[in-house]
Amino acid sequence: MTMPFRYAPEIRYKFPQLRSRGLLVNGIDTSADPASQIARLQGIADQRLATAGENEFPEIQAWRRAFSTMGLKPTQYRCATDALLRRYRKEGALPALHPLIDLCNAASLAFAVPIAVFDTARITGAMTVRYAHGDETYETFAGDIEHPELAEVIFADESGRAHARRWTDRQSGWSAVRPQTTRVLIVTKAVHETAYDDVAALASSLAQALAAIWPTSAVAEKELP
Repeated sequence: MTMPFRYAPEIRYKFPQLRSRGLLVNGIDTSADPASQIARLQGIADQRLATAGENEFPEIQAWRRAFSTMGLKPTQYRCATDALLRRYRKEGALPALHPLIDLCNAASLAFAVPIAVFDTARITGAMTVRYAHGDETYETFAGDIEHPELAEVIFADESGRAHARRWTDRQSGWSAVRPQTTRVLIVTKAVHETAYDDVAALASSLAQALAAIWPTSAVAEKELP
């Protein structure tokens, strides 16, 4: 199975501890009810947060070190899961957006690992995590157009569109999941010491949840190059 996604060699060289897995899912819709799976995953997050804040999680600490390596202030630019856990701890809940996004957010809380979800119909060719050239286009959720800074780590497709900025900080509104979305690419990634086992467990948990929520969907899962 070929995943339309890879990491540039220079990213692998700079972050040798990186582990990542992808899931291609076909057959998603908005009619499914993910409540039981979300409750299970949020229960795991609740147990962890009852004994420690997210800043004490090894998964989050590792991403903060990675952001420092990229020249970013970890408390100014947070990996998506860092921000998600912070919000969940303060508010006790997350807003409902879309059954798939709600599920992935809950899984991200439970495993403290960033999860990106892309509508494959909005991606041109394969996606690569690489350093920005500075001329790529990035569309915010508000529809504004930005240009990533030179050497910023981005998710870029073959058209030069950036689908995420600062690696795990902020996804683009261009390829966000919509009510009409049916096929998605889900990317999980981690840089902490036990990342290999934890990312594999997360991908397996997600695949099982997807099969339970969308029983007629097709799910393919693989370690990403």
